[in-house]
Amino acid sequence: MLGVVQVGNVGTIAQGSLVMLIKESFPIAQIRVPVKRVKTLEEAKVQNIAQSILEEGQTTPIKVRKSKDGFVLIEGLHRLEALKALGEETVEGYLVRAVLH
Repeated sequence: MLGVVQVGNVGTIAQGSLVMLIKESFPIAQIRVPVKRVKTLEEAKVQNIAQSILEEGQTTPIKVRKSKDGFVLIEGLHRLEALKALGEETVEGYLVRAVLH
């Protein structure tokens, strides 16, 4: 039996089956950031990423999971906040499934 192995940004191999992560566009207004994540926000980092996005576009997708009323941010807080600061309405990201323990 195979374990779980991350394959770059392309997908995940889990127990012998390939699950591809497909890049999608998500409405920023529907993404909720957990309180614990908000406490880690660094404004200088947001400004640096915003500048990079202006110059190069969004190069790294965020990760979200589905919730009852939209999505919950899993990874990419500073990218999300940088896009908000730039007035963007959507963000590129991957929809990942929550892992039940």
